[in-house]
Amino acid sequence: MTGLDSTQTFYVSCVLAVLLLSLMTFLARRKSKSSKNTVLFVGASDAGKTAILSSLAFHQPLPTHASLQTNSSLITLPNVKQPVQAVDIPGHPRIRVQYRDYFNDAKAVIFVVDASTVSRNGSTVAEYLHEILRSFMSIPPSQSTPALIILAHKSDLLASTTSSSNTPADQLAVNRVRTILERELEKRRQSQSGGMGIESLGGGEGDNTEISGLECSGVGGGVFKFSDWEGGEVTFLGTSAPREKDQDEKAGNIGGLESLRQRLSDLY
Repeated sequence: MTGLDSTQTFYVSCVLAVLLLSLMTFLARRKSKSSKNTVLFVGASDAGKTAILSSLAFHQPLPTHASLQTNSSLITLPNVKQPVQAVDIPGHPRIRVQYRDYFNDAKAVIFVVDASTVSRNGSTVAEYLHEILRSFMSIPPSQSTPALIILAHKSDLLASTTSSSNTPADQLAVNRVRTILERELEKRRQSQSGGMGIESLGGGEGDNTEISGLECSGVGGGVFKFSDWEGGEVTFLGTSAPREKDQDEKAGNIGGLESLRQRLSDLY
């Protein structure tokens, strides 16, 4: 059996080089996706972000106040071997833009809304959420997109004011938060089409003042609906702050946050 001549050797070398390059590219992309390990909590001040983080990390709600600095802790999730980094970004208007520093490493972005007060401050909450949606829409197609979860939090407080309803408290909270945010985000879309200006979040130089990030599928885009949003799937969960009687460190029970923890576990 004769050996390969110089031409055959050249072609074999080219094929091996292409295969090696393809393998390296595949491994690099896989590593890039797997490095997205952060759970990012964002939302307006007093929504309950820090209390949620402490409950997930320490299995008990710690005394909290309006944060003015980023908090970070490791949390454990069911059936997930390695601890996960969770980061809580303060909701103060001048600080909350710091979420951008962690966005590219996020496996999940959790936007926390106080369901008991959103009817009063819906426009402010929607302004911040709009900035988050814009960040999602700016992700290049070649990069993986984090999961977006909107928490209708403090559903237990909402239930106390609607005790006559037979609808579960968490579903009541989700319905209210979804309806109000869709209404407020649609107002922002309409203000653009009407030529009205809206100040950009944070007021920093170079911020994009045009209203983008609210694109919806369908003829003419229709009105804004999370189900039609072109940025991807949005998950709504109703949660409540766990109380001491809800805590069971051995069993890992965290009361009103169990649905959130299970959803995060599914992502990993």
